[in-house]
Amino acid sequence: MRAAENPATILIVDDNPDNLFILENLLNHVGHRVVQARDGAEALRLAITESPDLVLMDLDMPIMDGWEASRRLRESPQTSHLPIIALSAHALLGDQERTLGDCCDEFISKPFNPTNVLAKIERFLSQSKGQKS
Repeated sequence: MRAAENPATILIVDDNPDNLFILENLLNHVGHRVVQARDGAEALRLAITESPDLVLMDLDMPIMDGWEASRRLRESPQTSHLPIIALSAHALLGDQERTLGDCCDEFISKPFNPTNVLAKIERFLSQSKGQKS
């Protein structure tokens, strides 16, 4: 795997410790800084305090699910600009359409392919960098 073209801060939101471990190691390996949240409520707090460049959001979590957390991120002026990539085992077309229509910019089904995750992250980071220039 090559190093990230645009090292960034990525907020990973997932209640599964295995997914957090895999994603953190994958993203750290290519040079990104990782911040972890285990539920949607924690994700909202960290999105403000850590100023991530992108969010990887699980949809099924306790306390506040990913759909609600993503909607709230979209509604807040401080976080509405953040690209949000949903990660979910809900791979049915209706679930993907609901997610993309309601709250997220992209959908990746679980189990995920690490190369696919990195490619989608880099695409969004490149777009964000282009908008800032």
